[in-house]
Amino acid sequence: MGQTITVELSSAKKQKPASPALLGFGKYFTDHMFIMNYDQGEGWHHPRIVPYQPILLDPAAKVFHYGQTVFEGMKVYQTLDQRILMFRPAKNIQRLNASNDRLSIPPLNEELVLEALRQLVLIDRDWIPSEQGNSLYIRPFIIATQNTLGVAPSENYQFMIILSPVGSYYEEGINPVSIYVEDQFVRAVPGGMGTAKAGGNYAAGLKAQQLASVKGYSQVLWLDGVHRKYIEEVGSMNVFFKIGNTVLTPALNGSILDGVTRDSVLQLLRHWNIPVQERLISIDELIDAFGSGELVEAFGTGTAAVISPIGELCFQGKKLTLQEGKTGPLAAQVYDVITGIQRGSIPDPFGWAKEL
Repeated sequence: MGQTITVELSSAKKQKPASPALLGFGKYFTDHMFIMNYDQGEGWHHPRIVPYQPILLDPAAKVFHYGQTVFEGMKVYQTLDQRILMFRPAKNIQRLNASNDRLSIPPLNEELVLEALRQLVLIDRDWIPSEQGNSLYIRPFIIATQNTLGVAPSENYQFMIILSPVGSYYEEGINPVSIYVEDQFVRAVPGGMGTAKAGGNYAAGLKAQQLASVKGYSQVLWLDGVHRKYIEEVGSMNVFFKIGNTVLTPALNGSILDGVTRDSVLQLLRHWNIPVQERLISIDELIDAFGSGELVEAFGTGTAAVISPIGELCFQGKKLTLQEGKTGPLAAQVYDVITGIQRGSIPDPFGWAKEL
């Protein structure tokens, strides 16, 4: 690993929410954070855990002007016997470095990042919610800090990790959400940044999300940016469809995020010998499958929500209601198993849950 992480403990403790029901998602933050700097010629240096605090940036910092920033999301859980488990952290850090590569950000030492995560979580372990459905959300992120307006990769960066105790990502919880199929705006195209977990990808989706919300929908389902017909992602999630006895999910095509939960679901379905296909899926195929009664379930997958059943899809005024608007059996089974592994309440044949 090479570098020693210094620790400065906070002299004041933050006030925790009065009830777990008030947590929401990303509203509260723990007492400490991790920071590490990058300077060209020196590399990543000065890894440290410090009291949670504002950051000071020059108005010319490149992150403000050219969007050179990436992030990750993962969760920590407390088991009934007080162990602390983190779900597939190494894969998240590998993906962070893949995002770094796409945005010309210097790679991180993955072993050092994992050690920083371990130390930070253990210092703030009393913030980990113990209630079913709640967890401690981890947000690592990198920003370009060089204070010059030249259009080129930054020569200076800050890498930070902050922690937030969270409840369910959606107010609906595991109950089905309604999805609006977006056919006007485009989030990403192959060759762009769709495969990176970059802030700009999410900014590109806000307008469509706003309009869908006005119409009463929780999220948008993106179509491809070239043909406007092939399914890509659901807002902040990957997406799965059960047609007949086969589960389909869009293939990674250069504009879809390689989701950690997506990969976990694929491994789980194959472990159960359920037929799975990763391929192009058109919106017309879904409509036809719905009409014939073969489209029986759909659900999104992501770190924040884990599994989000889809109760209704709306495309150009046509509504496709699935499972009578209720959670389907496959989505429920996948959710129960993944969350059971995350919480250490059921066996983990894949070695996904890492004890700190």
